[in-house]
Amino acid sequence: MRRRQLTTTRAPENGWRTIAQVAPYLWPEGEGWAKRRVVLALVALVVAKLVAVGTPFFYKGAVDALSGEGAGTGTNEAWMLALGAIGLTVAYGMARLLSTGFQQLRDALFARVAQRALRKLALRTFRHIHALSLRYHISRKTGGLSRIVERGVKGVEFLLRFLLFSVGPLVLELLLVAVVLWTFFDIWYLAVVAGVIAVYIVFTFRVTEWRVKLRKEMNDQDTDANQKAIDSLLNFETVKYFGAEGREAARYDRAMAGYEAAAIKTAYSLALLNFGQAFLITIGLVAVMVMAAMGVQAGQLTTGDFVMVNAYMIQITMPLNFLGTVYREIRQSLVDMGEMFDLLQQPPDVRDRPGAAALGVTGGTVEFDDVHFGYDPDRPILRGVSLSVPAGQTVAVVGPSGAGKSTIGRLLFRFYDVTSGAVRIDGQDVRDVTQESLHEAIGVVPQDTVLFNDTIRYNIAYGREGATTAEIEDAARAAQIHDFIAALPRGYDTRVGERGLKLSGGEKQRVGIARALLKNPPILLLDEATSALDTETERDIQDSLRRAGQGRSVITIAHRLSTVAEADLIVVLEDGRIVEEGSHAALLALDGRYAGLWQRQASEDGIAAQ
Repeated sequence: MRRRQLTTTRAPENGWRTIAQVAPYLWPEGEGWAKRRVVLALVALVVAKLVAVGTPFFYKGAVDALSGEGAGTGTNEAWMLALGAIGLTVAYGMARLLSTGFQQLRDALFARVAQRALRKLALRTFRHIHALSLRYHISRKTGGLSRIVERGVKGVEFLLRFLLFSVGPLVLELLLVAVVLWTFFDIWYLAVVAGVIAVYIVFTFRVTEWRVKLRKEMNDQDTDANQKAIDSLLNFETVKYFGAEGREAARYDRAMAGYEAAAIKTAYSLALLNFGQAFLITIGLVAVMVMAAMGVQAGQLTTGDFVMVNAYMIQITMPLNFLGTVYREIRQSLVDMGEMFDLLQQPPDVRDRPGAAALGVTGGTVEFDDVHFGYDPDRPILRGVSLSVPAGQTVAVVGPSGAGKSTIGRLLFRFYDVTSGAVRIDGQDVRDVTQESLHEAIGVVPQDTVLFNDTIRYNIAYGREGATTAEIEDAARAAQIHDFIAALPRGYDTRVGERGLKLSGGEKQRVGIARALLKNPPILLLDEATSALDTETERDIQDSLRRAGQGRSVITIAHRLSTVAEADLIVVLEDGRIVEEGSHAALLALDGRYAGLWQRQASEDGIAAQ
């Protein structure tokens, strides 16, 4: 909760910093075409506003010509007589068309720059999210994270479109109108208009600051409801198993009720803001028109002057009304962008060291040297683990749940860095090599193989970019799943559903094995790859895994001991320490912890203890 409060209160202070982070995308280094488009768009903007401010003069001239008040008005007489009422009306229409044309030209010129900026920022955010550590991802909810990114990118889009081409043009237009009022009328006209605009802006900003807090509350409720919806849908089967549809609907409805209450407050505050703005603008409009009417009655102004003053007031009223909306959206965009930039500034726990070299695998020997580690400093998981996996051999890590088995795999893949000690591959500390090269050298078959919602071909081919059809099918044959795939109506083009739910557990595991084999890594990590399967399926997959491990260094993390009896070395892990190690036969002969576990599992599985 504290993080949300910081985000809300910090946004007004750091709004300029957020804008400064967006600015480089508007003026990108080394992209001259983008800079030229920005300059041309700004030129079109200025021309459009100059034409817009000059347009009411044609309107005034036409009215004066029609009313017969044009003669005797000094400097205006010659051009009014020359153009006449019809000519002035046509000129007025052309000026309005030119103003609109230059505005559209401005938008067209800037569109490519804005879209390229959005694409770059979205890609930067996407890359950064993937670069964040596993510790961050397991503590965040995917639904909330996606909403932060979605709103942040939309906020940047709004800022790029309106900050540069709405607030800036409005300020320019107000300055030009101020010059006209002072030059052609009286300073009191300018004073009234300036005073009303000043009060209008202060009112808008203060009410909007209040509304931003309400919008932030509404966004938080929206994020919470979205998280609950995604969480429930991802656990669809669990919901069904426990007949919890009503509970889930009630849980979602409670979240939506919070959103509803916040949205109602936001709507009420919007009505107050809109009415207040209309009230202030109306006061200013009436005051200036009364002054102009008095001038016409006194013979100091013509009817055309009265119309021109009205045209200018209407001209600045429309963007001022729009300013309220723009400011609110920009203010909210800054909040949304602030959350996204906070995400971009979130440092990954695991980084490549400066000048890190690529991992060079000569044999594939893996060594854990006195490794200590804990996800929480107050709760150590591994307490001085030392083990070696010789090149081309299979080492199994077994032990009870919570002993730290899976943590060994995560440290090898460098999802986390060790607290002390070292993990080495062929003598190279994994902290000294690039993560990309490390990940290329290790193939992983996890306990729960998660597949993309795409075809079987795509999921197997994910193991190596650019793999040929023949290579994909060879990997499938090695994983003993090719015949199953070939028998499907659409073969390798069969879609597997979200997270691979259209396939059975054994089928998903075989696809995962095929994917790992296609990667062809020198080191293979099997993280309880068969623990969730039935005995018959497990035996079939064990054959696939044995073939997969040939010629590679294999670390097998297992809870079921029958799957590791043929390993070259078995390490028994308990409470973060290695308590026994040796071959299956040697450990049974030792009659220690491993032998006890084997006897218990053998009796449960109905196999002979040997």
